[in-house]
Amino acid sequence: MTASSILVLGGAHVDRRGRIHGETAPGASNPGTWFVEAGGGAFNAARNLARLGYSVRLIAPRGGDSDGEIVAAAAEAAGIEDTPFIFLDRTTPSYTAIIEGDGNLVIALADMELYRLFSPRRLQQRAVRDAIARADALLTDANLPAETVTAIADAARAAGKPLSGIAISPAKVTRFEDALPSLACLFMNEAEARVLTQARPDDPRQWPDLLRRAGLASAVVTRGGEAAIAFDATGAAMLAPPRLEVLGDVTGAGDALASGFISARLDGQTLATALRQGVAAALIAVRSPLAVAEELEPALLARVMALVPKAEMLA
Repeated sequence: MTASSILVLGGAHVDRRGRIHGETAPGASNPGTWFVEAGGGAFNAARNLARLGYSVRLIAPRGGDSDGEIVAAAAEAAGIEDTPFIFLDRTTPSYTAIIEGDGNLVIALADMELYRLFSPRRLQQRAVRDAIARADALLTDANLPAETVTAIADAARAAGKPLSGIAISPAKVTRFEDALPSLACLFMNEAEARVLTQARPDDPRQWPDLLRRAGLASAVVTRGGEAAIAFDATGAAMLAPPRLEVLGDVTGAGDALASGFISARLDGQTLATALRQGVAAALIAVRSPLAVAEELEPALLARVMALVPKAEMLA
C-alpha cells in the first residue's frame, strides 16, 4: 500500500532549550545546560509523521545562516522532502526556552519575524499549487501570518484536502479564527482554547460545545497531565494519560499527539482510537529529551498505545 502524502506548511526553526539543574530560583542565576535542535510545531509533527511511514513534504521559510543548515539537516535525517523558501540575507526563526528540572516550561522567547514573509502570494507559485494538488492531507501551524493560514485553508478546501492545524500558543491561536470552519482538526492546549472561545469552563467536558460555537467541526484540547478532550461530528471523547514518574522534556508533546491523531484518522480510525494513538505518541515524546523522539516508529507506537486506557465517550 502506498503511504499517504502529507504537505506541511508552517514553522521549521531552531529550538534552544536551557535545562535548570535542581530547584528553580526566580530572579537569579541558575546552573544548567543548553541544548540546541531543530523545532517548530509543524516541523516536529512533520518529522513524527515521516517516522510513522508517511510521505511528507515541508514548505517553510528559512534564513541563509547556520540555523537554517540545522533545519535542513534535520529534515534530511527524517526523510522529509524539504522545499523551503530561503532568504539568504535573513535569520532563521528561533525559539528559546528555559525548562525546569522536572521538565516543565518556565518561560520562552520566540523570534519568528521571518515567517511574516510567508505571504498568501507564495501559495500562488506553481510548485506550491502542485504540492497541494498531490497531497492527501495538509498540516499547518499558527507560526504563519493569519492571512496566510486563511489562504491555506481556502486552498485546501478548494482542492478537497483535509487541513489540520496546530495552535502553537495563546498569542498565536487567533490566527486560525477565519479558517476554523475549514479545518479538519485543530490541536491546542487549554490556554489556547480559552483564548479562542473567550471562555473558562469549570468542566472540561464543556470544551466541545464551546469550540463548536467558535466554528470548529473537530478539535483536540490537551491539558498537560490531565485528561485530553477530542470531538468531531460523531461525538466527543475524553482520555486521561497514564502517569509518568519521569519526564524527559514536555517540548514537542502536543506536536506528537497531533501526529499520532492525524495518522489514525488517515488510516480511517474512530475518534476514540485516534485520541488514544495521539496520547501514546505524546507519551513517547515526553519520555525523550528531544522534541521528536528518535525511537518513534509504528511498532513502538502500537506497544505504547496498548498501555493507554480506552477513551470515555461523552454525551
